[in-house]
Amino acid sequence: MNTNPVRLAIIGSGSIANMHANAIARIPEAKLTAICSRNTKKAEELAQPSGARVTDSLEQLLAPGDIDAVLVATPRGAHAEAAISALRSKKHVLCEKPFEISSKRARLMIDEAERSGVLLAGFFPLRHGAGAKILQQAIETNRFGRLTFLSARIKWWREQSYYDSSTWRGTWNLDGGGALMNQGIHAVDLMQWLGGKVTEVSAFSATLAHRDIEVEDTLAATMRFENGSLGTIEATTSCYPGLDLSLEVSGDCGTAILVNDQIEYWRFSQDMIDDAAIRSGRIGGKIGGGASDPKAISCEGHRQQIVEFCRAIRGYPANVIDGNEAAKAVSVIEAIYRSAQSGRSEPILH
Repeated sequence: MNTNPVRLAIIGSGSIANMHANAIARIPEAKLTAICSRNTKKAEELAQPSGARVTDSLEQLLAPGDIDAVLVATPRGAHAEAAISALRSKKHVLCEKPFEISSKRARLMIDEAERSGVLLAGFFPLRHGAGAKILQQAIETNRFGRLTFLSARIKWWREQSYYDSSTWRGTWNLDGGGALMNQGIHAVDLMQWLGGKVTEVSAFSATLAHRDIEVEDTLAATMRFENGSLGTIEATTSCYPGLDLSLEVSGDCGTAILVNDQIEYWRFSQDMIDDAAIRSGRIGGKIGGGASDPKAISCEGHRQQIVEFCRAIRGYPANVIDGNEAAKAVSVIEAIYRSAQSGRSEPILH
């Protein structure tokens, strides 16, 4: 197999693109080759450590034969255009969350990847955390017994300056939603990954702590899973000073609480030999949260996902979140937004 570094390009030059660049710099089997952005000044600053070429044109980015894959880090409502252009050029694509701002636009990306015969994947860093993996293994081995309740809290805080920093933040067309779509989506993804298919939701939303934005900064929702369990989710950017993301999973045989990437509560009706080590708190914790500052989020989860993405490109077994899987959280969020507007419970439209 080809053992040369996978040549990566980034589309975008904002804060999340900077996280991508930092992650790539920590991966020997990957190389940042090019950056595409309308803001060439920021792109050149981002490219300087790696010597990557810079362009403001997607056509110029994709034409030379010096890239194998593209990381999409544009505003959320522009993911599809960037991804589809790259896919049509036979470039593999790893797309930032949310995968897109609607299931319809996500489907366009997925269909193009299938036609082009290349890999399309999405970023959800918390799935790669040690804590989330422990939870998933416990569910798979039936340690919780019958799952009964899952609850997530993403009670984060964002200053008004966060929304004022760009004309697209806080808009439906390019942000796709507010606290749930952009911050809470991490927890939505974990809940449906761990709890299984979500079938129905009900929600309330409001804009309470920020001005001049179209979207919600405060949301509460309930959900029903196909397996019969129930769930709740709280997603905000309105709760000062911001609390760490937490996820609780309960069944008739046990309960666990995940905070960011670390297990903070672990109790079951029957103990096992590894439980003491898990309760010690020494496992996990490498993937930090952005409760009050998006710049404080660790790039470790992104690094791990890019490593897996590169392995998949080279033909090795890899743990990637493919397009169909990455789009599931968007379908759940669409239904939650419909419920908040209609005042009724809403089904998930897959």
